[in-house]
Parts: sequence; C-alpha cells; structure tokens
Amino acid sequence: MKITVKELEKLTSQALKNSGYDPGEIRIMTNVLLYAQLRGNNQGVVKLIGLGMPKNPNAGEIKIVKETPISARIDGSQNQAMVVMGKALTVAIEKAKKSGFGIVGTFNTSTSSGAIGYYATRIAQERLIGFVFGRSPERVAMYGSYEPVFGTNPIAIAVPAEPSPVVLDMSTAAISFFGLVEARTAGQQIPDDLAYDALGNPTADPASAIQGAIRSFDRSYKGSGLGMMAEILAGPLVGAAFAGIGESKKNWGHLVFAIDPDLLGDRSEFIENVGRMIEKIKATKKSPGVEEIFVPGERGAQLFRQCEESGEIDIEENLLKGLQIAAKGK
Repeated sequence: MKITVKELEKLTSQALKNSGYDPGEIRIMTNVLLYAQLRGNNQGVVKLIGLGMPKNPNAGEIKIVKETPISARIDGSQNQAMVVMGKALTVAIEKAKKSGFGIVGTFNTSTSSGAIGYYATRIAQERLIGFVFGRSPERVAMYGSYEPVFGTNPIAIAVPAEPSPVVLDMSTAAISFFGLVEARTAGQQIPDDLAYDALGNPTADPASAIQGAIRSFDRSYKGSGLGMMAEILAGPLVGAAFAGIGESKKNWGHLVFAIDPDLLGDRSEFIENVGRMIEKIKATKKSPGVEEIFVPGERGAQLFRQCEESGEIDIEENLLKGLQIAAKGK
C-alpha cells in the first residue's frame, strides 16, 4: 500500500509517544526508523508493531563511566538503544575531530538500536570513516550447531564520498530477527536455507525460525567467525552481555569508532580517490542480465531519494495496519 512519507512519520512518532518516550527521544528514534524504512531496510517501523519497544520505566541517566581523550564507555542505564547511540555518536565524532580517532562503547541498553548504517552514515557525513558493531539477544547458531548463541550482530562501515557516502550495513546472520517478524506479519515464507526450527530442521516458516535459530549470512564457518568477532567487540569489550552469558535481553552492547582520514594522509585526496574507485567499479563489464553495478548502500540511497521526491512510500498492508494500531495506542 502507498502512504505519504509525512503520514508514516506521523504514525511512527505517535506510536513512540504511546510507548512512553519524550519529544527528544521520539525525534531521535523516528529519524533512525525512517532511515531504514525509506531504504527498504527491515529495521524500520516493524519494530513498533505487536509488543513494540515500550520505554523501560526504570531507565535512568545516560552517563559516561570511563573516558580518555580518544575513548568513552557509556552506561545506557536501560534507555532505548537508539537514544543511547545518539549520545555515543556525538562523543565519537567530537573525539575524532579533536584527536583523529574516537572510539565509544555502550552497554546496559534495552531493545534494538535500529539500522546501524544510520550511525555509520552520520559519521561519514562529517567526512570521517565510521565503524559500528552491535550485538543482541541470542538468535544465531554457530556453524555446525542449531542452538542460538549469538545475536544477529550487524556490522556497518561508512566511508565519505561524493555525492554521498559508501555504506556497508550488513547482518552477520542470514536474515535479521525483524526480517523474520516482517515475513510472519505478511504471512510469507522464507527461503529454507536461512534458519532452523527448534529441533534443528531447516524451515521456511518464519514463526518456527523465531523459535529456533538463524544461520550465518554465508551459511559457513566464515560467517560464524565474523559474527563471533562482532559479538566480542560489542559484548565483552564494552561490558555488555554475550553468548548467553549475562542478562542478554537487558544488556545489549554497541561499539562505535570514527577515524579522521587525515591521520594517514589528506582527507580531501582520500575522498577524491574513493570517488575514482566508485567510477571505476561502476564502469566494469556487466554480467548477462545486469543493468547496473551497485556499490554498498547505493540501492538504499536510490530508494530514499525516490521516496523523498515522490513524497510516498510502499508499505506492506499488514505492517501498516500494525503501525496504525500502535499509533492509536490499542
């Protein structure tokens, strides 16, 4: 179904208000959710349907508990992760601009941070290189197992370029948890090589996959290894829960770092050379049936521009109904 972007924003903000968030938090979270939705990313408004993301009534003050000129560790005090990541982003960028490098870890947050490509993109828009890692409750099995032990553990890397950053935003899992939720909401099946049911059998049913385990993105030991590294960087390193150790559902973790290209050379020259690389890649010979070569993040950026220009977005019918219910507070 088609809906105007303004109406989608209004419904999203109202659903967040009904979930207990204040105007400042709503603004931050709406920006993150719409970033994903307008790019066709399944980290968007699907997070607000069903049980949604109600504000934790025990949330306290977001505070830096350890800091150096280039680093900080932030206690999210059970605040929503998008809000905590907004603080982490600001600190990482400030430190990178002052010292050339900024690294910030967050722990003790509740619920999802959304599309982490949003945060990496924000860093790249400041003409810095951004890396973001996240971990979440156990949904993904290690290669050779069907027991969930890792989160879907996304990784995002964004590099400044003209006219827009190059942004890699990928889950280390074959499908994100909210990808399963979207499929279940729409009454759709998933490919049968993405996940296992609770007994370890391959399944095409998203509901069974939610009760079972997701596979690594490449279904091999390489993907599992990358997922494990993301778990380490956004888990033990920052003081968050990890691999089922600790209160996983209440202690999500993230790691952000920003790098100034001037540390190793000239920032303007670097950005120019990235542009030259993009031109070279897009001009390479195309395989049969391929109309255009895309670099990371380009498809999503095109969808975003189309939505901005038309003022409309296509949204799955059941998902829209769920969002409307959340916005009504029922």
